[in-house]
Amino acid sequence: MEQSRSARSASRDEEFTAYVTSRMAWLRRVAYLLCQDWHRADDLVQSAITRLYLHWRKASAAENLDGYARTVLVRVFLAEQRGGWRQRVRVVDRMPDEAAESADHAGRIDLRAALAALPPRQRAAVVLRFYCDLSIEQAAGVLDCSAGTVKSQTARGLDALRRALEPAWDLAEGEKPA
Repeated sequence: MEQSRSARSASRDEEFTAYVTSRMAWLRRVAYLLCQDWHRADDLVQSAITRLYLHWRKASAAENLDGYARTVLVRVFLAEQRGGWRQRVRVVDRMPDEAAESADHAGRIDLRAALAALPPRQRAAVVLRFYCDLSIEQAAGVLDCSAGTVKSQTARGLDALRRALEPAWDLAEGEKPA
């Protein structure tokens, strides 16, 4: 009896480890798009996979395991946003190493900055709809809100992104640049 339980537990752990190993890069990218910081993205993913492990029996039985994991990740992100400043600040004993030069193009940097400036729920709605390619109903399920809320948050987010990414007006001539 005890041996079969430990064998099931080992099998469960192997299944979980295989899933997380195969989807880690994807989870990190989604987390980064939500929070705009690779270190924080790693923390979000760690919290999400911890919760996923705790509920692995239910998660592994889900029809769409990636959707289940993405929902957990987005909810961890939104819960962190609601939390106090104290939860988001870490004190360290030394300064981090210098950041490496980024290979990103200027447009990608601008888009990331504009995305980072969005409020958390708008950012989550835009990421779910356009990066994760979810339908309005699927995004509503992840965000735990109505389809109308997803539509309005997405529309407001896209409007803010358009304004942030629109070329500056040439004030001297009163025209948009070519």
